[in-house]
Order: sequence, then structure tokens, then C-alpha cells
Amino acid sequence: MMDLFLHRQRLIQMHESRKNLMTTEAEVIAATQLWLEKAVIGLNLCPFAKAVHVKKQIRYVVSAATTADALLEELMTELRKLQDTSPEEIDTTLLIHPYVLTDFLDFNDFLDTVDIAVAEPEFGDEFQVASLHPQYQFAGTAVDDIENYSNRSPYPTLHLLREASVDRAVDAFPDADRIPDTNIETLERLGHEGWAKLGLSK
Repeated sequence: MMDLFLHRQRLIQMHESRKNLMTTEAEVIAATQLWLEKAVIGLNLCPFAKAVHVKKQIRYVVSAATTADALLEELMTELRKLQDTSPEEIDTTLLIHPYVLTDFLDFNDFLDTVDIAVAEPEFGDEFQVASLHPQYQFAGTAVDDIENYSNRSPYPTLHLLREASVDRAVDAFPDADRIPDTNIETLERLGHEGWAKLGLSK
């Protein structure tokens, strides 16, 4: 009888653990989608984001990786999935990794590994990966410079993009090369107080 009771307790604990993990994933995705809607789309930081968001062509993946090697394996898996899936179904993927590379310098160093992975012959120059991080800092800026917030997502994130989709979007958008400068102007007008009012803190 005691063994049966202990077995039942273990099953309950396992169920609760799975439920908590699912809740955590849901919260991570919800925070990322809120940031996308209010900051990226709301402030027009990326003019190409609204279309894929509205069409539900963004795949959100919350990684359980706790090591860089495990994250690299997951990155390769997601690149292959994107390669094997039509753009109409999944145009782009956000690989969100809350449990690894939470320090921006470590994350930044890992991007060299990402570049090597994307350049693998099996991908045939099909993809590029953009980097997003809560502590994102462009070279030559101070930590608190508002322009860094254009890439400050709620969680460390690798944004997997199809080169063909990027090319089409750039061709269709006038002055695409001015987007970074326009973002700086937008964020400077907004300021830190305006950013705080977006309510994006986790």
C-alpha cells in the first residue's frame, strides 16, 4: 500500500513539473509576443515584422538548453526544420533560450559559433541569424544608451531568417538601409521613460 501511495505521489509530482514547465514556456512566449507587438511592430523597429506576425508565420521555440553545446544542437534542428517547411507555414523562427547565455558577453561570443553553423554546406546560404538579448549592447555605445533597446528582447533569442524573405522585404521597402538610423531616432524620441511605459519588463 505504501509503495502504491509513493508511486502515486511521484506521478503527481511529475505532472506538476510538466505543468510548471508548460506554464513557463507559455509565459516566455507571451512576453516575447508582447515585446514584438508593442516594441518591434508598435514602434516600427522592423517594418517587415508585422506581415509575418499577422499571418502567424513566426515559429516560437523555447529552448530548455542549459549549455551552449545543447543550444547549438537545437539551432541546427530548427534550421533544418525551417529548410524543410514552406515559408507560407513558417517564414521565420524565434529560438528563445532563457537558461543559457544569459550574460550578453557570453551570448556575443557564441554568435561566432552561430555564424559557422549557418555557413554549413547543407544550408546553402539559405539563412541568416539575428541576435536579440535583454542586455544587448551595440559596439561603441554605453550600456544605458537607448539605441540598444532596438535589440533588447525579454529573453536571449536567436532569430532565424530566410535570406530569400529578407531580400524580398528589402526590395519592397524604400530606404531599407536607413532602418537602423530611423530606429535610433525613434528610440531617442521615446527615451527611457517612454520605453518603461510600454510595460515590457518581465
